Amino acid sequence: MLDYKIRLPHNAKTGASLMVLMHGRGADENDLLALADFFPEALVVAPRAPYSAREWGYGPGFAWYRYLGGNRPDPEHFTRSLSELDETIKKIIGELSVKIGPIFVGGFSQGGTVGMGYGLNHPNEIDTVLNLSGFLADHPLVRVTTETVADTRFYWPHGLHDPAVPFALAESGRAQLMAAGACLVAPDFAMGHQIIRDEIEDIRELLRVSDCL
Repeated sequence: MLDYKIRLPHNAKTGASLMVLMHGRGADENDLLALADFFPEALVVAPRAPYSAREWGYGPGFAWYRYLGGNRPDPEHFTRSLSELDETIKKIIGELSVKIGPIFVGGFSQGGTVGMGYGLNHPNEIDTVLNLSGFLADHPLVRVTTETVADTRFYWPHGLHDPAVPFALAESGRAQLMAAGACLVAPDFAMGHQIIRDEIEDIRELLRVSDCL
């Protein structure tokens, strides 16, 4: 089970979207919880990754896995993160006082990569995966098939000048999704490794509509 923080609307309504937003390596749950104000009608959950980032020189916060290079997370770490994320989401849904609507899962960098893995493992449960500057992990649990992408929308923006997760990884990962027939929204931005307001506005629109933009 992961530690997490949650921001509920003042008057949460039946059918409200649940957003599970995961931070990048070296940060913590407060990082993406700060985005909650942009999504005032959604129930926003910000989990904390299970590993200390200091152990691998990633900074003072936490990490979802040790990065092995390319598109490879440490397999054991990635499996644990997916498992504990699933436990946490199920616990939260079970304790909410309202029946939720669409579920959005993802985040920034490592958080986006974990969100991709989770969405592909729960194709009938997750409405939209938010992969902000992450990649598609080379991991036994991450399978891109017609079945695993059929009922999920993928939002994958990426920086053309990203020094941490090269744009080539976005191109290759997106190509796999497209080949499987995924509903993919994939804007490119002249930026590095960051979140910009254009992405937030895109997500606000995805909360409003159910189709690809």
